[in-house]
Amino acid sequence: MTSTMSTVVWETNFAGMKLRGRGKVRDIYDLGNRLLIVASDRLSAFDVVLPTPIPDKGKVLTQLSVFWFETLCEVVPHHVLSTTDFRGELEPYEEQLRGRAMVVRKTEPLPIECVVRGYLSGSGWKDYKATGAVCGIPLPAGLRESEKLPAPIFTPSTKATSGHDENISFDEAAARVGRPLAEKVRDVSIEIYRRATELAAARGILIADTKFEFGLMGDELIWIDEALTPDSSRFWPADGYAPGRAQPSFDKQYVRDYLERIGWAKTPPGPELPADVVAGTSAKYREAYRRLTGRELS
Repeated sequence: MTSTMSTVVWETNFAGMKLRGRGKVRDIYDLGNRLLIVASDRLSAFDVVLPTPIPDKGKVLTQLSVFWFETLCEVVPHHVLSTTDFRGELEPYEEQLRGRAMVVRKTEPLPIECVVRGYLSGSGWKDYKATGAVCGIPLPAGLRESEKLPAPIFTPSTKATSGHDENISFDEAAARVGRPLAEKVRDVSIEIYRRATELAAARGILIADTKFEFGLMGDELIWIDEALTPDSSRFWPADGYAPGRAQPSFDKQYVRDYLERIGWAKTPPGPELPADVVAGTSAKYREAYRRLTGRELS
């Protein structure tokens, strides 16, 4: 179903094309030796897909991912082949694909999420308050909520097909993918995060934490899925940063805060979002894109 508004796509259904999977946000089609990944305007919060789409969200996710893939390709190769070549079987759907789709290489995805945290927030803050550590990594005493960590930390998690990802130790990640590969994705993840935070800080945004996914093509490590988007990261405006409290953000925290205010039980079905929350969330996504890339969303 596609909205009559050209900027909103809830989900895609392309006749004659093999739908490989439909995630919380993305629709993935099998093109033989390639994949087509289409970012919809669906939004999930607390692991529930909400019934209200966010205009332009999918375009922000795709175009910001491509910006980071291209900017940081010296660190690790990425999977994107094209975001504009929609010839052949894709041509009838070009209008829906433009700006929100990527044709990518097929890889063997690693069964872990690679999370890097540079600030104490979210589940990391809850873990620290309870244990003095984050995912088993001891931290100095007396840190405040949203405080910058002494150095970024790598806190992998499981990759759940439904429900919540679960934090795991580095040793558990190594048991799942092998220690040499676990060490490589840890080092690559932290280096991507380090470079991205330097660029973002110069443009007025702090990246509190983010998650990456990687796959293998033979023995080659490939950066896949999405890259440093408002869905996979916490973006905070630098000019309002003040540790000791939660921070305003450019991500779907705007929606989470609304859902907390109305007392939703965080179980399906999700509630419809009011127009002002939809408009505000869409604006935050677009503003994050504009600040980070220096251009308006195309």
